[in-house]
Amino acid sequence: MTVNNADLAAVEKQLGRAPRGVLDISYRTPDGAPGVVKTSPRLPDGTPFPTLYYLTDPRLTAEASRLEVAHVMKWMEERLAADEALQADYRAAHDHYLAERNRLDDLGTDFTGGGMPDRVKCLHVLIAYALAEGPGRVRFGTEAVALAADRGGLRGTAVPADWPTCGELGFDAHQFDELYQEAAK
Repeated sequence: MTVNNADLAAVEKQLGRAPRGVLDISYRTPDGAPGVVKTSPRLPDGTPFPTLYYLTDPRLTAEASRLEVAHVMKWMEERLAADEALQADYRAAHDHYLAERNRLDDLGTDFTGGGMPDRVKCLHVLIAYALAEGPGRVRFGTEAVALAADRGGLRGTAVPADWPTCGELGFDAHQFDELYQEAAK
């Protein structure tokens, strides 16, 4: 993918400010809007910016916020603490993210994003990462995108129609109903 002036103008409209350090549109929504940008690890003024993938589509950012308020991160962290396979997946996702960012510019840090590899602290980063890399790269990101698609009604508009569903991933999309309804107000 490439970034052009029209993309940058669309991202500026999405964010409500001029985007900084955009290298590429890493994910476009099925309806054609930029959804995730790849950013330079160092902004044009030299400021380190460790967030490689940045979520821009307002539908996705709003849904990520609702899911965070609904305690999805807490649910993920509890599972992470108890499941060695999830720990290995999250560590591999962290290592891949770091390697991808370091190929562009090594910031000399092992910080990636979203709390990886030990915590789950930002669904915005995990959703951006999963959308940019596809559903097999980071399990928690894949799950968060599935929740956005299934709970937020974003399948086929902001999320690919063929993204795995919550049911296919082995969990109930409605387990957060009460908290999700509060977050949607």
